[in-house]
Amino acid sequence: MSLSHITLSSGRSIELTELRMSSTYGGMLEGYPCKPVNDMKVRVLQRQAERAFPSTPVHLVPPSHEYPDLTAGAFGPVEVLPSVACIGAFRSTAVAPELDPVLYRSALTVVWFQTVLDVPSGEDTDLAFRSICWEQLAQDYEL
Repeated sequence: MSLSHITLSSGRSIELTELRMSSTYGGMLEGYPCKPVNDMKVRVLQRQAERAFPSTPVHLVPPSHEYPDLTAGAFGPVEVLPSVACIGAFRSTAVAPELDPVLYRSALTVVWFQTVLDVPSGEDTDLAFRSICWEQLAQDYEL
């Protein structure tokens, strides 16, 4: 059973089978959101996804950034990522047309950031997310 269905811009339907959400800056005790901190947050989230789902490729949807204060601190200007960091396991039909559709599916683990604590679903999903090129990124597997 899937948690939600998303139709990508290509028309491919994918289903969310597992979702992990966390606060982007949860546990940050000192410093401020800036490019070096954000780069580290993104790398850590990607590594978590790779460890959690070692048998599927991992794709990062490039996050948006906000610059609420252009005053530069010791590490540069304030740069804020969306408040919710997400890792999702997605499945769809096989990518390779020659594979038996009864026996094969495709899978991709996606890392992304979003502003609200909602399960992505349908065509309300962010355009950058729906623009994922599943055919190039996902991996086919046998059931």
